[in-house]
Amino acid sequence: MQPDASRTGLQWRPATTGDLDNWAELIARTAAVEHPVWFEKRGDLVHVLESTKNDPRTNTLLGFDAGGVARAYGRITKNPEGDKATGMGCVDPDWQRRGIGSALLAWQEAQARNRFRADTEAGHTTAPPRLRIQTEEQHHHQAALLRARGYGIVRWFNEMHRPLSIPAPDARLEPGLKLGTFQPSLQEAVRQAHNDAFRDHWGSEPRDEETWRFTIEEPTARHDWSAVVVDAATGEVAGYQLASHDPDSAAVRGFKEGYTELLGVRRAYRGRGIAQALLADALRRFSAAGMDIASLDVDSANPTGALALYLGMGYQPVNRSMMWERRSSWLP
Repeated sequence: MQPDASRTGLQWRPATTGDLDNWAELIARTAAVEHPVWFEKRGDLVHVLESTKNDPRTNTLLGFDAGGVARAYGRITKNPEGDKATGMGCVDPDWQRRGIGSALLAWQEAQARNRFRADTEAGHTTAPPRLRIQTEEQHHHQAALLRARGYGIVRWFNEMHRPLSIPAPDARLEPGLKLGTFQPSLQEAVRQAHNDAFRDHWGSEPRDEETWRFTIEEPTARHDWSAVVVDAATGEVAGYQLASHDPDSAAVRGFKEGYTELLGVRRAYRGRGIAQALLADALRRFSAAGMDIASLDVDSANPTGALALYLGMGYQPVNRSMMWERRSSWLP
């Protein structure tokens, strides 16, 4: 059920391609006030509307004022076999404190229940409905809303930076392991490596071809800064580092940033220095491109010891975010 127009002062409907600019401008307006580390851009929203697993006709919602300007947005995503739904959204700063955020969250919860019910009836999952929403530690108003509706923090994440003025360490690979630049022809092999590398990570679910295509085609992706390590004997991708760069963020954050979106090593290849070699290679690529900072995000309780790895490579935590979760019954 959509939020009540008479109470929110907004007219609500799912997002369409004709809304892309209006939608992106809403998110950018909100980000200009709230200063998140990352926010969705128009290219990301194009992928949202292209999704076949998360039909935008039922999983997105925009609220428009009387002049047709988008003032609020919400969406959820869920894999059919997954045990969680994830929510995202925002409210125009000029329209906050009117109950719109609460109304959007209630819609997300209802839609999450609908998705879990449908997936259970189709035999995909038997998990109880749960919705997860990630916020940054600085955003106290979001935390207050989630806490008031019964959400609790289930995980913390660290944003980490490393100045590129410090030379990259010398991290060499064993004989038989070859490092090279990521190529589109390796897209499927890297997807398989990613699913293997992340199958023991909290909250991670296998990425299918559609989800992985959106990852590879992310608007800020830099394939020329990304790398893979291949086992020469088998041709198997043993590890990978996928990088990105948002040129618009430098004006806001005050530095040019090379970002590691994903770093993974197959379980069978762990403990052989592959992650260190990939990170050292990324630092050199970022530095050669004129970046000031190398950055990434890491689960504070990552089971592979990633936090210790990054600290050892010279990264330091600078910001924290948290994952909130609420489980519910089938009933509102």
